[in-house]
Amino acid sequence: MSRVGKKPIKIPAGVKVSIREGVLEVASKRATLSSPIPAGIRFKIEGDELLATRDSDERPMPAYHGLARALAANNVRGVTEGFTKTLELVGIGFKAEAKPKAVTFNLGYSHPIEFPIPEGISIKVERLPRTLQNYIATVTISGADRQLVGQVAADIRALRRPDSYKGKGIRYSNETVRLKVGKKGA
Repeated sequence: MSRVGKKPIKIPAGVKVSIREGVLEVASKRATLSSPIPAGIRFKIEGDELLATRDSDERPMPAYHGLARALAANNVRGVTEGFTKTLELVGIGFKAEAKPKAVTFNLGYSHPIEFPIPEGISIKVERLPRTLQNYIATVTISGADRQLVGQVAADIRALRRPDSYKGKGIRYSNETVRLKVGKKGA
């Protein structure tokens, strides 16, 4: 049995859930999100809860059951609270500047990198008090779609991954970078 799939999803006030052929749509004032419903999985609304059920217990139905329920729960949370990821920019001479449609990064390359901001995502660049050596700025990515927020954060991090010798680059705020010793350790 899928433990995740059996949990009911609480629908907050102001959130409208509609179930159509193969698609679950969740809407509020903030955003509208939809997720596919795998074949053999059914959703039903009972009061202020959304329940997921499956047709059979044969593989891969239990996995799809948990997946469909998790996607629906992420959509409900996304239209009410939203999701955020924070990245830290570490390195002397690095810069980040947020504009309305793009973020410009100077990451030690011969040219600045213009990163376009996708629809439904907001990016904020600020300097927070940190104890990191060579800390430059914190980039906060927020939006309603959990997958899109995570993908944008991964794409920004891929512009300059943390160096394993000096620790310079873009890292997640909760990421620990293990530094190698270098020549003096040999």
